[in-house]
Amino acid sequence: MQRWGRESGIQRYRCCDCHRTFNALTGSPLAGLKCREAWADYTKAMIDGCSLRVAARRSGVHASTAFRWRHRLLQGPAQEQDTELHNIVEADETYFLESFKGQRKLPRPARHRGGSAAKRGMSAEQIPVLVVEDREGHHFDAVVPKVDLPTIGCLLAQVLAPDALLCSDGASVYRATARQFELAHESVNVTAGQYVRQQVFHVQHVNAYDSRLKQWIRRFNGVATHYLPNYLGWRRLIERCAGKLTPEIFLRHAID
Repeated sequence: MQRWGRESGIQRYRCCDCHRTFNALTGSPLAGLKCREAWADYTKAMIDGCSLRVAARRSGVHASTAFRWRHRLLQGPAQEQDTELHNIVEADETYFLESFKGQRKLPRPARHRGGSAAKRGMSAEQIPVLVVEDREGHHFDAVVPKVDLPTIGCLLAQVLAPDALLCSDGASVYRATARQFELAHESVNVTAGQYVRQQVFHVQHVNAYDSRLKQWIRRFNGVATHYLPNYLGWRRLIERCAGKLTPEIFLRHAID
């Protein structure tokens, strides 16, 4: 590998074997993006949870550019998950209203500023997200097609360490998962007003995370279901950095 000039202020290199040229961003989600001098201001706006219009105004780019940058920057964080959770592991599901935001052809009348479901309670309009967290703060979440044994059981079996004890509410899917995969399991009957058992078994950490996630995501007035995994990754990054997230750290996660 040898230096091969500069392009737009970035050092390029040339492979001595295949003679192809590249730079530090080649192959990353940020490859080909322009206006690099505005990236720091834009990522600061994302850290602040700004809307696309506000982020575009703060960084001096067009709203369509801000949209493209948002989802390029979130490709990396969307893939970052803790894949092994230990000791007491809380699991629960939360739901988001299905959204076709940004699409021109809708299968139903358009909602405005997020809107509300046509039916009360659970329905096909609600998109489930499985949230799993251990007491050390290791975290996993994912949009799931259904809350059933094949889906939930498969995911939990992959992320729970051998020493894990699954703690859930009284939903039957978690009991069935524990039986099928021979997992240690404790449950609390939240519906009956039971929130803690033996002063240690509860799902309060994961429920608190659900509450923070929903409160944070509400500012966007509806998130397209297609992009929901990106927003989950965005929130995980914010939580993981615990108030210490900077534009430099954000960009590093976007590239890695």
